[in-house]
Amino acid sequence: MADEEMGVQREFAPSSICFGCGPANQKGLKINSTRTEDGLELWFTTSDEHQAFPGMVNGGIIGTLLDCHGNWTAAIALMDASGDTEPPCTVTASYTVQLHRPTPVNVPLHVTARVSELAGDRANVEMELHAEGKLCAKGKGLFVAVSEGHPAFHRWS
Repeated sequence: MADEEMGVQREFAPSSICFGCGPANQKGLKINSTRTEDGLELWFTTSDEHQAFPGMVNGGIIGTLLDCHGNWTAAIALMDASGDTEPPCTVTASYTVQLHRPTPVNVPLHVTARVSELAGDRANVEMELHAEGKLCAKGKGLFVAVSEGHPAFHRWS
């Protein structure tokens, strides 16, 4: 981990307890999304407890990777568009996942995400998950910034 680039989750939400992206959740996935030229990317290696059946990743884990990574892609894009120094608290309004082939466990998964549309307080994001150079899953999501009064507001602080 010392060689690993600090991702946006650790930079902006070190005390988050989210199962997928929270650095402070000791039993969570602790994804580490980093910036790319057109969005964010994530490298993640699953382990045996993430299996659906021998040797293959559970679809819920795949969905969580895409959801959390897509949400952070939206938050960073909204932050950049507004010129703010911290991302807004964003939540998933909707997302879909298409599983293209079984995803092998215990290999590095490469997840990419980019914003396809940014409008005001919301972003549409497209995500892909590859294993061993093959497309295993795709996703699309709508992520929305929330304001004070919403249960997720300032959840990253």
